[in-house]
Amino acid sequence: MDLLTTLVDKGLRRELPTREEALAVLATSDDDLLDVVAAAGKVRRHWFGRRVKLNYLVNLKSGLCPEDCSYCSQRLGSTTGILKYTWLKPDEASKAAAAGLAGGAKRVCLVASGRGPTDRDVDRVAGTIKAIKDQNEGVEVCACLGLLSDGQAERLREAGADAYNHNLNTSEATYGDITTTHTYEDRVDTVQKAHAAGLSACSGLIAGMGESDADLVDVVFSLRDLDPDSVPVNFLIPVEGTPLAKEWNLTPQRCLRILAMVRFVCPDAEVRIAGGREVHLRTMQPLALNLANSIFLGDYLTTEGQAGQADLDMIADAGFEIEGTDQVTLPEHRASGGGCGTPSAGACGTEAGACASDAATPEPRTDLVTVRRRGAGTDLAPNA
Repeated sequence: MDLLTTLVDKGLRRELPTREEALAVLATSDDDLLDVVAAAGKVRRHWFGRRVKLNYLVNLKSGLCPEDCSYCSQRLGSTTGILKYTWLKPDEASKAAAAGLAGGAKRVCLVASGRGPTDRDVDRVAGTIKAIKDQNEGVEVCACLGLLSDGQAERLREAGADAYNHNLNTSEATYGDITTTHTYEDRVDTVQKAHAAGLSACSGLIAGMGESDADLVDVVFSLRDLDPDSVPVNFLIPVEGTPLAKEWNLTPQRCLRILAMVRFVCPDAEVRIAGGREVHLRTMQPLALNLANSIFLGDYLTTEGQAGQADLDMIADAGFEIEGTDQVTLPEHRASGGGCGTPSAGACGTEAGACASDAATPEPRTDLVTVRRRGAGTDLAPNA
């Protein structure tokens, strides 16, 4: 396909595809899917070889959130029956992180529900970062605490945080349909605060919330403009008790096309398969490793993932290798501040369209959604 040849060539040069090209990736047929994966795989291997970075989530504070994000089981008024607890102490969080690090994780992601941290919360997290780093040489720590106020990103950086995560989630045009208690601009502002403080910015999206192809391209192009080092791609986990519980719109093939599009648009960024891969990619997960160079190990914030050992076996069986703490994730030009938002040439197009999928509506797989009952906030060992 001429499209794929063009996209590979642009990806190897860090040149931005046009919007039409990105939309065309999402519109490819299932018959062409392996060609799409192979093409995006060339770009992935050029910048990241066959390394897979492992990340591990620690939910520092679960539930009890005043925000109304429709996709979230921790939202205001949630009836999902998730674990609810207030802040873990630094030693509890460090113990939880140790399980993931022992399983091969290189980065620990410290997440707390809520609109954003108070200054006291930042102090709490600073103590947790110190506890984890004192016991684990070479570990990366990413904080994800919601909307940041002035000065808080700098304080997290001084405390030893390496990165800050705050996802855009969906396009600016549809954001108000998903969340009303804060704005799309609020999220952009927090990513920019993290950048300005010298933290590695981590920002991604959630696919499967009923968005159009144009919405997906919009949010990924917006991410490219923000220039995060890491782009997590979440696939909606439709948890019963949330407003989006009936949104079962994804097939494994659709997920692979989305990951390929993200790789073409941000060729040299760390593309991470995040929540929902077990639910929507299922047995096609190994193919996704040809597109993404990073995954979460084990469980998520409020739902369970597949066994950590199964992740390790999958990576090895697919011919990939775990990235070590002595290896630098990002290509040299990004690690030195180049960024995927500074392409060598090219510009994005201006027309957006919605491409309807010809696939049948997938059957809900509620059997694959399990509320987390182990790990942080419980007396049971975590999955790692």
